[in-house]
Amino acid sequence: MNRVMLIGRLGKDPEFRYTPAGTAVAKFTLATDRWKKKGQEQPPDWHRITVWSKLAEVCAQYLTKGKQVMIEGRIEYGSYEKDGVKHYTTDIIAENLEMLGRQGESESREPSRPAGVQEDDIPF
Repeated sequence: MNRVMLIGRLGKDPEFRYTPAGTAVAKFTLATDRWKKKGQEQPPDWHRITVWSKLAEVCAQYLTKGKQVMIEGRIEYGSYEKDGVKHYTTDIIAENLEMLGRQGESESREPSRPAGVQEDDIPF
């Protein structure tokens, strides 16, 4: 089973676009903390997140740098070649997303529903 669940904060505002076929896609980075012993400092782990369709549109409208979210999805591995060197990628394909945090943090805890999206369409 390929399932991953992450809680973290956005490193930057989502990059949003539509594919040539008209499908919405949003991409952003998510910083997560590791368990650590008291008094120890560790840098965050950074994850590349990709979100598709209506959930991508919700991300583009409501997520901003610093916003805390919970992501549930799957890991996808890929590779590409640049300047004769093969590079490997690891991405999280988000299938569910929940906005976390207190009111006043980047956004309110329960933002109003985006226009044209029914409650059943929002996969939170």
